[in-house]
Amino acid sequence: MESTNLLGFAAGTLTTLAFLPQAIKTWRSKSARDISLGMFVVFSSGVFLWLLYGVQLNALPIIIANSVTLVLALTILIFKIKYK
Repeated sequence: MESTNLLGFAAGTLTTLAFLPQAIKTWRSKSARDISLGMFVVFSSGVFLWLLYGVQLNALPIIIANSVTLVLALTILIFKIKYK
């Protein structure tokens, strides 16, 4: 695997994993009071656009990282709406 893809996978892994603790905490506590709905709507939209960008470039690190990040961000967004 070329070094550019390794760098992309490393960056994508770290930025994606950053959302895991928040998703777990929100799920366990059943509270999303301190999470900004507007921020997560805008963020999820941006991640979706990054995913489309990665698909157009056929860049696997961008596609994988943003797919997983989008799932985590949408999970937190659903929790925010569900646990008002």
